[in-house]
Amino acid sequence: MDTHQANLRPLIEAQKVSKHFGSFHALKEVSATFYEGQVTAIIGPSGSGKSTFLRTLNRLETHDSGSIRVDGIELNDDLKNLDAIRREVGMVFQSFNLFSHLTILRNVALAPIRVRKTSPAEAEAKAMALLERVGLADQAHKYPVQLSGGQQQRVAIARALAMDPKVLLFDEPTSALDPEMVNEVLAVMRELAHTGITMLVVTHEMGFAREVADRIIFFDNGVILEDTTPEALFTQPAHERTKAFLSQVKHGF
Repeated sequence: MDTHQANLRPLIEAQKVSKHFGSFHALKEVSATFYEGQVTAIIGPSGSGKSTFLRTLNRLETHDSGSIRVDGIELNDDLKNLDAIRREVGMVFQSFNLFSHLTILRNVALAPIRVRKTSPAEAEAKAMALLERVGLADQAHKYPVQLSGGQQQRVAIARALAMDPKVLLFDEPTSALDPEMVNEVLAVMRELAHTGITMLVVTHEMGFAREVADRIIFFDNGVILEDTTPEALFTQPAHERTKAFLSQVKHGF
């Protein structure tokens, strides 16, 4: 741990987390601690375990062994614990997952009304402010099908923020987008990273990872191979496997 991390509060603590899909060992005793206010980029080849690990952190995937604690709460089969954790952990997926029958405004306002019991008027006022923040206030009364992929992903980010989460998880948020839409989503994420919110981002966007992250984790074959600063990873990777991966991923430099 560096001195910067020593001054931060642990927010997510994973200890020896393992996960199998049948005979495939997706995660092999993965341990990592993520700190309040830290932006972590998680990179690695397809099938390396990075998205599986991210999804275990709010139990979209159950872990077979090991332990995960989020803000001191054990993540397990206890529904009360799970509800408490999911109220504090926002998630942004590859595929937006917006409700097609609701307007953009209602998509963003729904969870605070349902989960936090916020009044509809208050939730919609906050939703409008968040849509303004992601540059989509003028689209508030449209439906998802009327928006581009990049706009839908920005709505999904606003929706995650509406719950005032302590941590935001991004699972390859730009991988389903056309290339010209990637930058508009990364711009919103870049702005978020500078606000002090805790972010874990599984991404293939190396330029973004290098510029915005405080820390980079490199996954390979179900284990964390490197956990270091962007500067160290991109200029002096410790493993040949990392060097090989970086030489293949030339975008964003």
